[in-house]
Amino acid sequence: MADESESTVTAASGETLIEKITEKLHFHDSSDSGSSSDSEKPVISSVKDKVFRLFGREKPVHSFLGGGKPADVFLWKNKKVSAGALGAATAFWVFFELLEYHFLTLVSHILILLLALLFLWSNAHTFIHKTPPHIPVVHLPEEPFLQIASALRIEINRGFSALHNIGSGRDLKKFLIVIVSLWILSIVGSWCNFLTLFYISFVLLHTVPFLYNKYEDKIDPLAEKAFIEIKKQYAVFDEKVLSKIPKGVLKGKLA
Repeated sequence: MADESESTVTAASGETLIEKITEKLHFHDSSDSGSSSDSEKPVISSVKDKVFRLFGREKPVHSFLGGGKPADVFLWKNKKVSAGALGAATAFWVFFELLEYHFLTLVSHILILLLALLFLWSNAHTFIHKTPPHIPVVHLPEEPFLQIASALRIEINRGFSALHNIGSGRDLKKFLIVIVSLWILSIVGSWCNFLTLFYISFVLLHTVPFLYNKYEDKIDPLAEKAFIEIKKQYAVFDEKVLSKIPKGVLKGKLA
């Protein structure tokens, strides 16, 4: 009986020792895998940071568009508001471009209709209820107009500052980009008038950011290839043309 009890104790102690060893091994494996996963996290994050993004942006498209309600409208966060804005712009363009309606005529007709309805409703209310109706007086607040004027002033000053930097002759690459962009804009302007151009820009603002935000993982690699090809072509153009321009002579003349 004593031998049987001793064998059972040794068997139990052997099992406990084996279990302890296996637990330690599992603990070390889990700690090693945890440390390796922790070490892999910065590598993965660094790889994600190095992913090419269009226009060199580091923020989401919503933040890149300025955030707030305008970005929500452009990205169709609220479909009713976005559809309403696009529908209003489309109706505006159809009235003035396709139907050749003039702005002053439209405003006059709208005011005639509103005044006629208001006059008839006021007289009908006085005849039925024996009292004149309460027509609220409309007052436009001053603060929104001041904010809009301040924002326009800031943007106009930025534009003047950018034109000053470009015209100073410090950056030839930026100068050529602006000249080519203005030349393309002049060609597009010869195809259509300002209203149509404004409507096209408005439609593009409501479609391009939304589609890019939805398919950015597919668009960014294609844009990266296009930018690499453009850089190659610019390097060839710089080597064959721009590098041969006597910059010292131009600087002396400008001075």
